[in-house]
Amino acid sequence: MTLNFNAVYALLLREAKIFFREKERIVSILISPLLFLFVMGKGMAGSQSPVAGFTYQQFIFPGIMAMVILFTSITYGLYIIWDKRLDFLKEVLAAPISRATLFVGKSLGGMLGAIMETLLLVIIGAFFIIPLSPLKVLLCLAVAFPVSYMITNMGLAIGASMKSMEGFGLVMSFLTWPLFFFSGALFDLQTAAPYIKVISLFDPVTYCVDLFRIIMLGQGAFPAWADLGAIAVFALLTTWLGVTAFGRLQQEK
Repeated sequence: MTLNFNAVYALLLREAKIFFREKERIVSILISPLLFLFVMGKGMAGSQSPVAGFTYQQFIFPGIMAMVILFTSITYGLYIIWDKRLDFLKEVLAAPISRATLFVGKSLGGMLGAIMETLLLVIIGAFFIIPLSPLKVLLCLAVAFPVSYMITNMGLAIGASMKSMEGFGLVMSFLTWPLFFFSGALFDLQTAAPYIKVISLFDPVTYCVDLFRIIMLGQGAFPAWADLGAIAVFALLTTWLGVTAFGRLQQEK
């Protein structure tokens, strides 16, 4: 898989300009996570946290961070459909660059939005929810990079295979909420029903939530090395799926 880094940079720069131009997008993505944190988190303040020494709101904060990455990253696949309609994608596909170069450039562009949203939520959380040292903030952002890459790949693979925004919206809704709820973002997986435990093992967001909990709360359902290994496997798998989907685009151009 050969990459043209100049082309990757050009694609990333274009996506960055689009992201920072759409300021309302930054705010809208954060609305649902903030509602979960400050309405549901506070509303269930009397619930016992599965991790001793932390409130329920603090317990779900790592899961809400994963939620931001999930929704921001997977939604990015919608822009592939826009690019198809604007014929921008045809121009890029006609350029002498590999499908892997195009895919990586678009994926990095999608990651940018997720990282920015994660940074904003970490800052809000550090001030209003749970004290976080600079090291913990940096570790959270470090985890956000491979996770956002993995989920952006999923969104791009879906977007490359869809022809309408309505179809993408249906598929995205079908995927995002189950991925979020089965990840254990709002409850302790160790005390969950057996069928939920089994499904959660095949949910890539599970390992993101767990790694964030280890960093922030010092406790997770799996060892950190298992979370990192699972994220690496899912990242490789989604890369293959995305590059394959972009290869079909080149055949259709």
